[in-house]
Parts: sequence; structure tokens; C-alpha cells
Amino acid sequence: MNRILINFAHPARTRSRINALLRNAVEDLENVTINDLYANYPDFLIDVKREQNLCEDHDVIIFQHPFYWFSTPAIIKEWLDLVLEYDWAYGPKGNALEGKIFLQAITAGGDDCTYQKGGCNVFTFRELTSPYCAMANLCNMNWLPPFAVLGIHQGLSEEEVNFHAEEYRRTVIALRDGTLDIEKAKHGQYLNIDLKSIIRRA
Repeated sequence: MNRILINFAHPARTRSRINALLRNAVEDLENVTINDLYANYPDFLIDVKREQNLCEDHDVIIFQHPFYWFSTPAIIKEWLDLVLEYDWAYGPKGNALEGKIFLQAITAGGDDCTYQKGGCNVFTFRELTSPYCAMANLCNMNWLPPFAVLGIHQGLSEEEVNFHAEEYRRTVIALRDGTLDIEKAKHGQYLNIDLKSIIRRA
């Protein structure tokens, strides 16, 4: 059974209906650790050794966050800058993250049509998240496309939000239990575009 680390980053969690529901859907699962970055580091003074130990103790690392200005909330950039040290995460002796699975669970205001070459955001979601794919590659991790909940600003119904929460739980369970086809999943635009095709029966 894989151990899952979810680095949760939302600077206004109390106002986040969807991220809160996604988190609630998985935080009771066995072998899942929720690491709330803003709650743990309100002053941004990240305990590098603690974070490195958490990464070493888990097999799957997920960053769950809203899509702020085509990127992440600021604390994730701070985390990456400080925690991913040379000769720990990368470099000649940097193999601490080797073989671990990495993905982002992202909520975004625009729908899929806005994240196209002809859309108002010009670039695809895959292109906009490519720095994290490059980071995972440098650290010899297994990168997966993001689990994406799109169209937040268009007003998702309660039924739609609950569906995404259930799909997130299903994804985390599959990653934990090793029933998600990693190689097949890598080719999708979003991890959750068709979970039936990438989750094997246990």
C-alpha cells in the first residue's frame, strides 16, 4: 500500500468551498497525510528538514491548490525553492524523490475551452503546468497530469462538486492501492478525464 502525502495550499481555506470538499473527501483515508502548508507556516518559515522527511516517508506527493494566475499559491513556490535542495532532490547524490509519483490537484475558474490555443487563456493546461513536469523530471519522479476541477467561476452545481470530490477520493485510493495505470495516465490532458480507463480492478 502506497503512502500518500497531500501538500494542501490555500491561503483562504475558509472561503474555499470546492477545495475544502476535495480535502474532506480524502483526509479520513488510511495511509494519507494532509500537510496544510498555510496552517503550518503562516509566516512562510518552512521547516525544510520536516518537509524533506515527509517526502521521504511517502510514495506519492500531491500538491492540492487553486490555480492562481496560471500557477500556484505563493507558498508552494517557497516550498519548492527551499525543500528541493541540491544533492537531496537532484544532483549527483540527489535521489530522495526518485521513483515517487508527483501530481497536482488543481481547481481553476475557467473551463477547458479557455485553456486552449484559441481560448482566452491562450495556452493549454498541460503547457501552463509544464514547469512542474520539468521539476518532477529533474528529480526523477513519475509525473502525472493534474487532477483538474475546472469552471469554478461558472458556478458548479452541488451535484457536480460532489462528483469531483468522489472522483478525487477514487483517484487517491487507486494511487494508494497501486491500481492506477501510471503509464496510461501520463498521456491524458487531465488525470480525471476518464478514470474508468486508467484504474484497474483490485
